[in-house]
Amino acid sequence: MEDVRRDVFQIIQEEIEDKAIQVTDGTVLIGDGSVLDSMALVGLCLTLEDFAAVKGFEFDWTSAQAMSSSRSMFRNAGSLVSEFKDQMNTKL
Repeated sequence: MEDVRRDVFQIIQEEIEDKAIQVTDGTVLIGDGSVLDSMALVGLCLTLEDFAAVKGFEFDWTSAQAMSSSRSMFRNAGSLVSEFKDQMNTKL
């Protein structure tokens, strides 16, 4: 499962404009202090869909709370990895 963490972090890294930023669990993805603008966030979602398809499942990033800064899977990189892993484990 650490491979999934590494791969999702790499996908996030590719969407960040400032390449000096290193992705960690606490890297903020939406809201104040976010490292992604709205277009980069859309690109991240689409790339995660493709990555999930390679892993054999459909990644659902469209939940009602997806863009809530306090509960969203996108609040930081660690929460996104956790949600991705949960969906992968549930749907395989």
